Parts: sequence; structure tokens; C-alpha cells
Amino acid sequence: MTETTENKDLVQGDVQAETATEEVERSEVQEEIELSVEEQYEAKLAELQAKLDDEENRHLRLRADFDNMRRRQQLDREAAEKYRAQSLLSDLLPVLDNFERALQVETTSEETASIIKGIEMVYRSLLEATEKEGLQVIKAEGEQFDPNIHQAVMQEQDSEKETGVVLRELQKGYILKDRVLRPTMVSVNE
Repeated sequence: MTETTENKDLVQGDVQAETATEEVERSEVQEEIELSVEEQYEAKLAELQAKLDDEENRHLRLRADFDNMRRRQQLDREAAEKYRAQSLLSDLLPVLDNFERALQVETTSEETASIIKGIEMVYRSLLEATEKEGLQVIKAEGEQFDPNIHQAVMQEQDSEKETGVVLRELQKGYILKDRVLRPTMVSVNE
């Protein structure tokens, strides 16, 4: 072979080696590009998944808040319905007290007795109407003192009864369903 042919073979070998090297480098670059695109997709996917999780949590919190608000409104409506007559009944308590005082008057004539009888009938009708709405008298005399329903205004001493027992009822107390409208004023044994 001639020298030129050998040089051509050498150059061709170098070119083939360079081409092979370039192909390896291109495939590595291609793999890096593919990896970086894949990594970008994975990063984007992770970011989107985090946003989705945040939105789901936010949605669940909003839904729970809405359910709680609806439950509170329902309880408020029920309480308003249950105690709708509270204001009126509170205003009627002094009227009931005045009827009771009027009924304690001693009658001397037949005329006064008939007036007292009429007052008693009106009083009974008023009591029945208030009881239909849920108003109840608090029992006090002879009961153990309870600061939730009794208001102690005096202390007396009675050796026959135990300490803390209500001796006298000075003013009636009333409960509307399960709410105290007015505590009973009482005298308690020391």
C-alpha cells in the first residue's frame, strides 16, 4: 500500500473514532435531556400533586366549617323556638305575684268573696296558659338549698331541720323548660 492510502485509512479511522465519540456524547446528551425532561415532568407532577392536596384540604376545611355553621344555626333555631315565650312569661311573673297576693286577702262579705272567686278563675286560666308554654314553679320549702334555682335572702335557725334546708319561700321562682326565669327567694336554715 501506498502512503496516501495508509493516510486515508488513518484519517478514516480517526473520523470513525470521532464519529463514534460524538455519537456516544450525543447519546449521553440525549439521555441527559431525556432525564432532565423526565425530572422536569416529575417535578411539575409533584408540584401539581401538592397543589391538589392543598386544595383538597382547603375544601374539606370549608365543608367542615359549613357543616358546623349549619349545625349551629339549627341549634339556634331550635332554642329560639323552644324559648320563644320567655320574654312574655318573664313580663307576666309580676302579674302572677299580684294575683297570688290578691287571693290571700281575707274576705268578710259575700260580695268580696265573689270578686275573689272571679280573680281566682282568671288566675287559674293564666296559670294553665303559662304551663302550656312550659312555665313551672320551682319547689323550695323543705328542699335542700340549690344556688342554681334558689336565692337565699335570709338565714334562720330551726333545730328540728338540718342545715341548708329551705325554711320559707319569700317569692316564687319559675323555670321555663330547663331555664331558670327567676330564682326562688328563700330563707335557709343555718
